[in-house]
Amino acid sequence: MSKSYAHLPPGEGTNYDWENDHTFVKVSAKDSDGAFTLMEDNLKSTFALGLHRHDHHAETFYILEGALDFYIDNEWIVATPGTTLHVPPGVPHACRVTDGKPARMLMIFQPSGFDEFLAELGEMEPKDFENTQKMEALNAKYDIIPIGPVPEHPKD
Repeated sequence: MSKSYAHLPPGEGTNYDWENDHTFVKVSAKDSDGAFTLMEDNLKSTFALGLHRHDHHAETFYILEGALDFYIDNEWIVATPGTTLHVPPGVPHACRVTDGKPARMLMIFQPSGFDEFLAELGEMEPKDFENTQKMEALNAKYDIIPIGPVPEHPKD
């Protein structure tokens, strides 16, 4: 008999240890019947995510440790522990760690799907990331619309 709930201790869950972050899927698309995905993201000191938007899903971020500079809808926001940011569909955003120091946050994607995007990335070979057509198709499949690099920050 399967359990009617999920329990994941610290450091557990499907994980993807990338060059700039280490992500743990805590609640997957399968777990939530597609309603949302919950992830713990351990951002390394080099983390930066370029300007992009999602037309069909929202993202919510809750900062646990460290600090992040978020660029949302043409505004810079410093997010420190306890900060919650909710980005509705269609709103351009980017982020980076503040002052090159690691950070940790929870992320909710609604509806789910980002965990499936990471699973596909996890199966790719290094050369696949250089294949523009493949990456464009993958981004389109998972509602990721790249706009450009992280915008210039006023303190740079």
